[in-house]
Amino acid sequence: MPDAHSIALSILQNTFGYPAFRGSQAEVIADINAGNSVLTVMPTGAGKSLCFQIPALMKSGVAIVVSPLISLMQNQVQALNILGVAAASINSNTSPEHNTAVWQQIHDGTLKLLYVSPERLMMSGMLEAIGNLEISLFAIDEAHCISQWGAAFRPEYEALSQLHTRFPAVPIIALTATADQATRDQIVAKMFTGKAKTYLAGFDRPNISLTVEIKNSWKQQLQGFIKSRRQSFGPENGIIYCLSRKKTEQVTALLNDQGISALSYHAGMPGDQRAANLDRFMTEDDLIMVATIAFGMGIDKPDIRFVFHTDLPASPEAYYQEIGRAGRDGEPAAAHMLYGMKDIAMRRMFINNEASAENHKRREHQRLNSLLSYCEAPACRRRTLLTYFGDTLDVEACGNCDGCINPKKTIEATTAGRKFLSAIARTGESFGVGHIADILTGKLTPKIQERGHDTIPTFGVGQEFSINDWKSIARQLMAHDFIIADVEFGSLKITPKGRTLLRDEATFSFRPDVLQKRKTGAASRKPATRIADDMPDETRELFQALKAFRKSIATERSVPAYIIFSDKSLSDMAINQPTELTSFSNIHGVGANKLQEFGEMFTQFIKDATVNNPAA
Repeated sequence: MPDAHSIALSILQNTFGYPAFRGSQAEVIADINAGNSVLTVMPTGAGKSLCFQIPALMKSGVAIVVSPLISLMQNQVQALNILGVAAASINSNTSPEHNTAVWQQIHDGTLKLLYVSPERLMMSGMLEAIGNLEISLFAIDEAHCISQWGAAFRPEYEALSQLHTRFPAVPIIALTATADQATRDQIVAKMFTGKAKTYLAGFDRPNISLTVEIKNSWKQQLQGFIKSRRQSFGPENGIIYCLSRKKTEQVTALLNDQGISALSYHAGMPGDQRAANLDRFMTEDDLIMVATIAFGMGIDKPDIRFVFHTDLPASPEAYYQEIGRAGRDGEPAAAHMLYGMKDIAMRRMFINNEASAENHKRREHQRLNSLLSYCEAPACRRRTLLTYFGDTLDVEACGNCDGCINPKKTIEATTAGRKFLSAIARTGESFGVGHIADILTGKLTPKIQERGHDTIPTFGVGQEFSINDWKSIARQLMAHDFIIADVEFGSLKITPKGRTLLRDEATFSFRPDVLQKRKTGAASRKPATRIADDMPDETRELFQALKAFRKSIATERSVPAYIIFSDKSLSDMAINQPTELTSFSNIHGVGANKLQEFGEMFTQFIKDATVNNPAA
């Protein structure tokens, strides 16, 4: 009789079409099968879903999967159904007739995975109903939502802490890609009362290039980024994050006016319009979603090629989660962020105005400080981000961030920092960065003359730096919490930490802003290349033809194209050109059900394409 590992591997190969487990997948599956509860932290694209889907297919009973978004439930259910797996969801969009049919499947013992929201699961009627069922496991997706220290705290997730005591014999797997140590500790404490094994698979997403640019003229910077991407790669899917609903609409209009297909997504839109825009984004190619943070959690579209932040995110967790929507297929993707002094001031204000305890605000300020350290990192940016999450980089430099491509020299600037703070103090902490920079460089403006600021001791004492350098120094003083800015009026204030610098009890280093230019570091990784980059022309033509064929099938079935086959599967087809079912069964991602459902049509398509183009 085959052992549990052999059975799990057989399901992986025959149902999902993958040859072998990756990372800690096999260990997590073994723990769940043994009845143990686990917390699994894996980077996006590492195969978290398999860690509960395979045990669900191995064990008797139904697995209850908690997911925060209806759209994510629908996509996962569609993908599983195409694989021949009996899965369904019950949510606010499903009809009573659908729900009745699903419950019948559960009672018949034919349904293996049921997807629900936390709100739906924790309703008293639902808990009573599933209390009479054989439950194989609970899977809590996006588990960081249970932690008040997490990037996307949802109070509804708090109630899930009852599952461990209410169903003590049922194993629970909590899954997330975004959790620092404090968040992990809180998930384990709440979800498992401290009794669970944690699998930490690392946070690195080496295929995503990381760039942070100082905000100057954000519209021009965004347009330049989009123009450069389109010139290099043509139209592509991407996400642009904006801080406000108004800015979201503004950016969408800007792109559409230039003939670039873009949609908006924010909480101020009618729900049906949001759902329609999300559906288009998930199913169409070459579309950009311009959104607030209302968009994103659980978005499982593999071919998003870039994430652009027009404003500073709230924390490293929020940033990591948002850029994690890019490159889920393992292909090269870009994360590009703009930030400036106003962003820092706005984020500080948001934290201070929260209706939360002081210790929570203090922790949020610490998180923001960590994100600012990432933004101001003088060397490898990826190393700074991974260090925050308690992870390490296996090389000195990643070679795929602006810090490696264009290293920035840091200079000791304690005296310069004290000059800047002195000018703020001597002008009554009532002026913004431009006025302070004018004072330090000795620029005799009407405003300076009117207020007599040309007579204070700091007038003209900073001529070793340009106006732009002083603005950069101000931003970095703010990033290191030496100064803060009044959000409404922009006047700079000295913090208690700044007072220590003013008294020469602290030090300050300055990193001059430099223009972006591309070069490769010696001890760095080789940046990822796109699937099609290394193909001969004829193979690339077949690959593109297969993509068009896949899209026609997906459109006919009203599902996202990647649910039919991934780009990696199509690449495998284009390279190996299987024209009969035996060879088609060896293609990446082809399990038994996909072989039966799509094998004939794809092998015939490849046969016709290669006959019509023998060189392919």
